[in-house]
Amino acid sequence: MEFLNPNFLIFIPIFVGLQILVTFLKKDKFFFQVSHLNSLKKVFGIRGNLIVILMKSFFFLSIVFLIIALARPRISSVNEDINIQVIDIILALDTSSSMLAEDFKPNRLEAVKAAANDFIVNRKTDRIGLLVFGKETFIQCPLTIDYNVLTNLLSEVTVVEPKYDGTAIGIAIANAVNRLRNSDSENKVIILLSDGSNNSGEIDPISAAKIASEYNIKIYTIGAGTMANITSIPGRGLVRNEIDEKTLKGIANETGAKYFRATNKKSLEGIYSEIDNLEKSEITINYYSTYKEIYIWFLLIGFSCLAVSELIRIVYFRKII
Repeated sequence: MEFLNPNFLIFIPIFVGLQILVTFLKKDKFFFQVSHLNSLKKVFGIRGNLIVILMKSFFFLSIVFLIIALARPRISSVNEDINIQVIDIILALDTSSSMLAEDFKPNRLEAVKAAANDFIVNRKTDRIGLLVFGKETFIQCPLTIDYNVLTNLLSEVTVVEPKYDGTAIGIAIANAVNRLRNSDSENKVIILLSDGSNNSGEIDPISAAKIASEYNIKIYTIGAGTMANITSIPGRGLVRNEIDEKTLKGIANETGAKYFRATNKKSLEGIYSEIDNLEKSEITINYYSTYKEIYIWFLLIGFSCLAVSELIRIVYFRKII
């Protein structure tokens, strides 16, 4: 237990000293006001002395407890070093028009968003950012530990406008690396999901992966789409599935990570769960618990003792308040 205002405690020895001084000075002049002579019988004798001692004891305790309450006692657990898991993660999501394909229900993009949302809420201490890409890349959310903000921004992700339609995987990796390269975390990860092949941008995906490797950044890649040769996209009809698995595998291998193929919503959820289990790291921090104020209990005890003291005075000495 500790005190927020410990200076008030100085009044306890002052009060005790005053009580001793008053008792010494009035030891031969001690008296009580009574309402009737018959009450004197209750004052003298062993019973009377015990009642007086009891009354004064409760009064004394009430003052002591009230002073302690003013000092604001509170309880905190002992500070201790604990290990927590911390990783900086960038989620890079393909938002080209092909992500509207309906081989995932209701479509690829919505299935990816739902799985990514579950992944985010399962991480407890990591900083996570969100990058979306088509022909160009956009930072939807910088690295943050505010998962409510992150999931809200994730829910707002839509496919890119037609003028930005395309799949620039190399550019997406380069921009994600740029967000992570100055991070002070020893564990940096990019989770890149695409349903196509690199067809835009001036940076080759494998070259971008090599840059990521130089900064000790792992890139887990996910190819999203069924094994069928064609799939249906609203407004575009049937289109060919063109997932470049060779490139996605090469990106992962270059950085010491893994490539996954998601053929349906359930497998996609399992992939995020596997990545969640693979990427665990620990750092040691000093943990401080929150303080619990307990002055109210001393306040209640103090007023209760005061009430008992006054009750004894009224009942046994008939003092009119």
